[in-house]
Amino acid sequence: MISMPETLPDDPFLLKQLLAQMVSARQLDQGKIIQLQEQNALLLQRLFGRKSEQSADPDSPQLEFFNEAENLTDTAPEAVADDVEEEVVAPVKCRGKRKPLPAKLPRVEVVHELPEHELTCECGCRKQVIGEETSEQLEIIPMQVRVIKHIRKTYACKTCEVAPITADKPAQLIEKSLASPSVLAMLLSTKYADGIPLYRFEKMLSRHGIDIPRQTLARWVIQCGAQLQPLLNLMRDQLLGYPVLHCDETRVQVLKEPGREPSSQSWMWVQTGGPPDRPVILFDYTTSRAQDVPLRLLAGYRGYLMTDDYAGYNAVAAQIGVERLACLAHARRKFIEAQKVQPKGKTGRADVALNLINKLYGIERDLKDAIPEQRYQGRQQHSLPILAQLKNWLEKTQPQVTAQNALGKAVNYLANNWSRLERYVEGGHLPIDNNAAERAIRPFVIGRKNWLFSDTPKGATASAQIYSLIETAKTNSQEPYAYLRHILERLPQASCVEDYEALLPWNCKPTTPL
Repeated sequence: MISMPETLPDDPFLLKQLLAQMVSARQLDQGKIIQLQEQNALLLQRLFGRKSEQSADPDSPQLEFFNEAENLTDTAPEAVADDVEEEVVAPVKCRGKRKPLPAKLPRVEVVHELPEHELTCECGCRKQVIGEETSEQLEIIPMQVRVIKHIRKTYACKTCEVAPITADKPAQLIEKSLASPSVLAMLLSTKYADGIPLYRFEKMLSRHGIDIPRQTLARWVIQCGAQLQPLLNLMRDQLLGYPVLHCDETRVQVLKEPGREPSSQSWMWVQTGGPPDRPVILFDYTTSRAQDVPLRLLAGYRGYLMTDDYAGYNAVAAQIGVERLACLAHARRKFIEAQKVQPKGKTGRADVALNLINKLYGIERDLKDAIPEQRYQGRQQHSLPILAQLKNWLEKTQPQVTAQNALGKAVNYLANNWSRLERYVEGGHLPIDNNAAERAIRPFVIGRKNWLFSDTPKGATASAQIYSLIETAKTNSQEPYAYLRHILERLPQASCVEDYEALLPWNCKPTTPL
């Protein structure tokens, strides 16, 4: 900051220049203060405020569920006075209807009969069954552990000297290992579907008297990941063959990466897409976030690419046949942040932008179950006029805001990505945002909170492979354990492309063993 000199210059020009510098510095300091105040408000909001992105619209139907107290206070005073005269009755909470237990679960019938002495009526006749009442109760059998003992008979001819022959044992996924397909399926589903670290699974086994160190468990995980690679290659072909693809990435820490510090950050990339009836989710581990990574992962892809505004995707988007889309949810979040730092009780420019963006999402909700052709027509009829309003507001507002505050950042983000944000109306099959990729990567992020880091690059690669298979199985309505056991039992016998294709999540129907 420029301070007032002890003596002012006599030259009017120098005096005018000094005053201008002081005013400019004061304005800069004031802008910095406002920026810091907004950052502090947003930090407090993230620490203690609502995590939902739902706009605080008082007319929003979602908020009606949380406004019961306010609705009661709005009651007319006369009505409240009349209520005081009456007997106070505690409110009765309506109980929801219990959902029936899944029909596919096995049933064990337990029949309850009257005791013999109650079967004789007072008149001396024997009572007959005229009906029955049924109710169901869920039962869970704890994990059962047993040993499969393979006995291979050896045969020889006693009349000649031909070498003995020993019966073959079925090929195993990990030869000469204690782990059966059921153990491996439980290990993988526990760690990657339920987010339980290996050391906890080690303790679970120890409660049953089984001592398997986590180093052995980790080795099994890595070996399983390598065996799954043929399936992942077929899944990538399916992914790249569909003309819409979502991408995102998140951090992951690997402790023993050669030539790098243990605190260095690596990256887990996710790509999701594929036909609606055969969705695919793929994860890939890399040490870099550079643009050569998506160039390698998406080599040969032609179609629409939905991402955030990270510049690492620019090289892919510059290729012939690739059309880049931008995420409207990211733009919306920035206006929500600008709305949070507005003076309480006042509406501002952020509310105008959010109102228009929310209308666009409202149209998408109405068209959720429509076929692509109907969705395209609906967007042309309803979304295009709102997009025109939003663009007109943007062109008027951008020159009037500063880039340093939250509103300016939101406006500039919207302006810089506008050409890619509005493209979703070009087809009914195109997404409005990148939420599909964010939903796909969420299980990894949740699991990372439990296991925190990977020990080696091989472990991180195996995590990517197994997350890919499990998340693709889940999005194709497969139960992770049953599906993993099904394919781990059959992978050793697979010898051609057709065998591997039969094990893809949308081609097999495993059953959970009882």
